[in-house]
Amino acid sequence: MKPEHVIPVRSRREFLMRSCGGLGALAVSSMLQAARPVDPLAPKKPDHTPTAKSVIWLFMEGGPSHLDIFDPKPELVRLAGQPMPASFGKVITAMGTASNTLMPSSRTWKQYGESGMWVSDWYPNVAQHVDEMTMLQSCWADGLNHVGSVCQMNTGSILAGRPSMGAWVTYGLGTANNNLPTFVILTDAAEVVGGSKNWSSGFLPASFQGTQLRREGPPVLDLAPPDSIGADQQRGRLDLLNSLNRHYGDKKPEDTELEARLNSYELAYRMQSSAPEAVDLTKESEATHKLYGMDNDVTAQFGKNCLLARRLVERGVRFVELYSGSGSGWDAHNDLDKNHGRRCQETDVPIAGLLTDLKARGLLDSTLVVWGGEFGRTPFNEKGNGRDHNPWGFTMWMAGGGIKPGQVVGKTDEIGLRAVERPSHVHDIHATILWCLGLDHVKVTYLHNGRSERPTIVSGEPIREMLG
Repeated sequence: MKPEHVIPVRSRREFLMRSCGGLGALAVSSMLQAARPVDPLAPKKPDHTPTAKSVIWLFMEGGPSHLDIFDPKPELVRLAGQPMPASFGKVITAMGTASNTLMPSSRTWKQYGESGMWVSDWYPNVAQHVDEMTMLQSCWADGLNHVGSVCQMNTGSILAGRPSMGAWVTYGLGTANNNLPTFVILTDAAEVVGGSKNWSSGFLPASFQGTQLRREGPPVLDLAPPDSIGADQQRGRLDLLNSLNRHYGDKKPEDTELEARLNSYELAYRMQSSAPEAVDLTKESEATHKLYGMDNDVTAQFGKNCLLARRLVERGVRFVELYSGSGSGWDAHNDLDKNHGRRCQETDVPIAGLLTDLKARGLLDSTLVVWGGEFGRTPFNEKGNGRDHNPWGFTMWMAGGGIKPGQVVGKTDEIGLRAVERPSHVHDIHATILWCLGLDHVKVTYLHNGRSERPTIVSGEPIREMLG
């Protein structure tokens, strides 16, 4: 009997034989994995218990003025018409207007709810819901122009090429409804500045990119096949197309766009049974249409999108992004009162209707509603009655989905130029949204070019004060 501590001597031939056997087992395992393609949209477990199942992001594109809607500054009234005091530091603006004089808000302000939050007369209906939201008044970002800033608010970077938040959520959680897109984009006017890069999957597989629904007519075209094509014939055509594409795709495993196209064909086929009902707003009552402002030409378009967003999250869509003023419609370089007066009128009733409807249906607790733009506006004027871009301090709010209600977090300085208390960068905002969905932004990673990438790049943390 050999002592236990003696290691038996192996010949070189035996070592090579055993090694080759192990390599062969790895090869067989790899072949078996390839034979069973994994659905990239299959549901995945969150990192921790989520407080929200879905996100509705109300994106006010162009930069809404926090100083005229949610963040009143009496000091601007006192200093009206004067140059900005040197104590506030040097400012480089998009249009070079930092030397212009300070401009107070012309709005009338009131405190609302038990929380006593201040809201201007531009948002009287939204103001009725302040006790359901956390007002974050200390946001800041990196970009000065719209293209880079809209991109950063969506992807975390002012440079194009990174995955959008909706794509990261889809990657991290998968789908909750196999018959509808997981990530949906809705616009109200022109194309979004920067276009589809704002809902792109970036370096993630293409299956995780957003789906833009049409503004006019049916949101999704060609959901019903021609009467001359039966279900069996349509299924056969799709199977043949998939077979041909896979014959090519097996030789190009790195081509994620082809895999995404195959998945989109299958999703389109399944959508024929679910999507027509999901996007059919005629199923809603006249009272619901009125609640969302669809009986008024001014509010009808954004109201339609808000109602469609509610119907989508109700059916398991995880991430819906609604653009107000798409094409930088909130960009008030001159005549701010006219510009914002119109934009607030378009969105006030629909947003209040959305919050009311979600709460009445028991959906607000599981739906995180986010409001904001890519930046705010400056306290000094441009062209006499407008405001320039302000990424150094602006307001966003969140409601539902596990957010602590009825509070203000952070603040800007006396003139509303910079965040000075609890500054919260775009990465912090993204980390907070992900946390509510059950995802730790540090653990959601994807290996790209030898680097483990995450949604918030190399910074950010959830804003704990906002979490219930």
